[in-house]
Amino acid sequence: MAASARSVLALRHRVFYGWRMVVAAFFNQIMHSSLLFLSQGFYVVQFESTFGWSRGAVSWAFGLLRIETGLLGPIQGWLIDRFGPRPLMRAGTLLFGVGLILLGQIQELWHLFAALTVIAVGTSLASFLTINTALAHWFIRKRARAMSVTSIGFAGGAVVAPLIAWAITTFGWRETAVFSGILSFCIGLPLAQLFRRSPQELGLNPDGDSDEVAARHAAARRAAGTDYDFTLREAIRDRSFWLVSSGHGLALLVVGTIPVHLVPHLVESDEWNLARAALLFPGLMVAQVIGQVSGGIMGDRYPKRLLAGLAMLGHGTGICLLALSTSPSVVVVAILLHGVSWGMRGPLMMALRADYFGLRQLGKIAGWSNTITAGGSIIGPVYAGIMYDAQGDYVFAFLSLGMVTIAGSLTFFLARRPPLPARARAAQAG
Repeated sequence: MAASARSVLALRHRVFYGWRMVVAAFFNQIMHSSLLFLSQGFYVVQFESTFGWSRGAVSWAFGLLRIETGLLGPIQGWLIDRFGPRPLMRAGTLLFGVGLILLGQIQELWHLFAALTVIAVGTSLASFLTINTALAHWFIRKRARAMSVTSIGFAGGAVVAPLIAWAITTFGWRETAVFSGILSFCIGLPLAQLFRRSPQELGLNPDGDSDEVAARHAAARRAAGTDYDFTLREAIRDRSFWLVSSGHGLALLVVGTIPVHLVPHLVESDEWNLARAALLFPGLMVAQVIGQVSGGIMGDRYPKRLLAGLAMLGHGTGICLLALSTSPSVVVVAILLHGVSWGMRGPLMMALRADYFGLRQLGKIAGWSNTITAGGSIIGPVYAGIMYDAQGDYVFAFLSLGMVTIAGSLTFFLARRPPLPARARAAQAG
């Protein structure tokens, strides 16, 4: 027994703490994606049948999930840099759960807006920006891989999403929302405890390197001119800040639209019902995992901007296929294409910003970038809902969103590592 205990303790010391944070982030992302993000379409169908609300009105309400992210971005980035990730993860988890419980009580349209506002603030504080800013401090050489593993958790929520659909049809959407809120407390709060600001807090180095190896890699980065931390002012003066932010936002036109409008789009055809449409999400998960694993490996070896640009082509093509046909074979191909592209591109977004602009003010830089990227995830689903109300179908909405996204691939193809700002060049010359 004593020998076994020593073996367990030795293993705990051998496992780099950053990977424990990755595991915590993995399950956090499963929770957020399954309980709401991938389940939005199920709720949209229920709200229409229960209250008779228009598709456009409900789309505006779900757009709050992205509006709050954009508005909170600059403040949230400052909070991350100032206080670290753990307090934000705790507060966000509490708000996310409270918002889901409130969602189960709604009676009027404004109630829906209010509940989703609370959920949006919670999701923003306890999800993508906070998690990936924290992980960027813990990993340098393995940054893309670490963020890819975390994103696999978001894809893993697709396994749980059909259970949410089953619960909604079996027990009712109100009961499912309340239970989801309680479940988020039980899962999210313990996971939040595992987050730390930086490896230096625990006497560790990024990537779990020894002091000697860490010093050698730091010297190599300084010699290559890539070990420099931009200020927020310096970052926003560089074109790559705007290109990457705009490209990320254009990708979210599709990423934000499909969870809200795919299920309603399909169930209106004779070939799909709610239960059958829900089964697409495990397929989406498989595609995302393929993209995340391949993107994580390639992202640490090849230019991240080129991989992101190729993924944009996949996003756009996928939603165009959904516009043109609802036959099961075409829909499956479209979902797989979109899923692989999403999986590959998603983890590269924060890794690319950390590579380009450094870590010291990464929270602020990513937060201000969020004010731009959130526009895509707001405009996409709202635009699709409005066009549906105007035309009675999603064909034009999906096609136009797809073409804009395909054109948006140029933003990543044109991006490049920023040159050192004047302050750094002056220091080197001195």
